[in-house]
Amino acid sequence: MKKILIVLGALLVLFLIIGMSLTGSYNRLVTLNEGVESAWAQVETVLQRRYDLIPNLVNTVKGFAAQEREVFTEVTRLRSQWGAARTTAGKAQVAGQMEGALSRLLLVAERYPDLKSNQNFLALQDELTGTENRIAVERRRYNQTVQNYNTTVRRFPTNLVAGFFGFERSTAYFEAAEGAEAAPTVEF
Repeated sequence: MKKILIVLGALLVLFLIIGMSLTGSYNRLVTLNEGVESAWAQVETVLQRRYDLIPNLVNTVKGFAAQEREVFTEVTRLRSQWGAARTTAGKAQVAGQMEGALSRLLLVAERYPDLKSNQNFLALQDELTGTENRIAVERRRYNQTVQNYNTTVRRFPTNLVAGFFGFERSTAYFEAAEGAEAAPTVEF
């Protein structure tokens, strides 16, 4: 009888340890998953800031560079697409395309010396530069959060808990837009 109680006690302690470990792993996965969501929300916040600044920047440049319709049309189209995108991947793709269009818009501004000295334009350009820096920081934080979550989901023994409760790797890293490795050219 004494041996049975010792074995039952040992099994109870073992089950408690396993249960606590499973609970800890599950809670860690939930925390990391929420961290990914929160990091993406921060990216969206700074992308929204860019989205809100673009009309002012476009209108300021338009007054000086009326013949550059193609760039304005593309920036406006991409702004609308970003607003309509519903998925993380869709918003990330349009945001990458928007970076290219904005650099072309700023190149247009380089062609007009009067515009470059306009205080409204300079203020908007500074705001946009600050926003782009914020976007870069938030993207980096988001990618680090996704990497941390993915690593945890794949590591043993947490991968067993993740598989059992349906936690999957996130594939939504924020990547550079196609052609981003080429520097824009400025021509006068």
